[in-house]
This record gives sequence, structure tokens and C-alpha cells, in this order.
Amino acid sequence: MMEGDLQRRVGSRLRAIRVARGLSQEDFADAAGVHRTYMGGLERGERNITLRGLERVAERIGVDPLKLLVDD
Repeated sequence: MMEGDLQRRVGSRLRAIRVARGLSQEDFADAAGVHRTYMGGLERGERNITLRGLERVAERIGVDPLKLLVDD
């Protein structure tokens, strides 16, 4: 695994969940309790989220935090 791979994986999974739910980035960010620009950075793998933040976002969007980290 290369540096930043986990950030990009989390971002990709967040984006996939958002798209599957048919939500705009702004609506998804609201549901997750974060600002739209922060969510955009997460989705692009540019922002580093803490484990506590990951747990909080996962809970707010109703997914197991591990689903955002590990391959299915």
C-alpha cells in the first residue's frame, strides 16, 4: 500500500455511497455533519480524516466505519 491509498479509498467509498443514494455533495455533507468543501476534499482523497471523524461520519450516514476502510 502506498502513502495516501487509504485516504483515497475512504474518499472513493464515500463518493460511491453518495452517488448510490442519489445525493448532491452538499446534501450528503449535511447528512454527514460536515461542510461541503470538506466532504469534497475527502471524496478526492485530499483531506485526512481522523479515526474519530471517520466513526462520526459513518454513524451519521448509517454505515459501518470498517466498510469505508476495507475491501468488500
